[in-house]
Amino acid sequence: MKVLIVEDSPEVVEVVRLCFDLRWPGTEVVNTPSGKKGVELVEKESPNVVILDLGLPDMSGFDVLKEIRLFSDVPVLILTVRDDEVAKVKGLELGADDYIVKPFSHLELLARVRVVLRRSQMPQLKRGERPIQLGDVIIDFAGREVTKAGEAVPLTPTEWKMLTELVRNSGKVLTYETLLRRVWGDEYVDSTEHIKKYVYRLRQKLGDDPADPRIIISARGMGYKLVRPNE
Repeated sequence: MKVLIVEDSPEVVEVVRLCFDLRWPGTEVVNTPSGKKGVELVEKESPNVVILDLGLPDMSGFDVLKEIRLFSDVPVLILTVRDDEVAKVKGLELGADDYIVKPFSHLELLARVRVVLRRSQMPQLKRGERPIQLGDVIIDFAGREVTKAGEAVPLTPTEWKMLTELVRNSGKVLTYETLLRRVWGDEYVDSTEHIKKYVYRLRQKLGDDPADPRIIISARGMGYKLVRPNE
């Protein structure tokens, strides 16, 4: 496994490196204090996961995340001292897979990394199964590709996993607890607000008006279901 740490604090880098050494001996850790260099290393090194600080010396971590998402769906965990709701929401909306606040425990970090790595191993459709069409949105899980009106729609591993669960259970309500368990794991079963942010983001990407959704429908107080146009 290869991990990229984009962080300007040597102490934090060493703590994160130690966490990985203890849990996954032999992990290759690449680090840089530069946001610009971090973007380059994502493309050059193809890491399995990125640990990203927001307060970098040369550019905002949010801008780093935006640039990464232009060409890569690598799992990204934001690691920052910023504990405000606005920063968390912005990070998730820009495509982060999780958000961890400093100071953090090594057990929390490893648990969250394990979850995003599990989500990045996307299940494939059965051989020969046709792509699924939702209006002008076409979902080809075998090719791991979503297009809208012929244009590619980039999804993070978390968004992929959530869409997979909704599509494969189309027409049925998936409770918050079920979605949280299947997409994030048992550690997140009480994080209802967490899932709402991701559903909002996924609706936006699919062109499903969050104010009047027609594809991902809310079951008030229960969860969500995906509705196909011909259902």
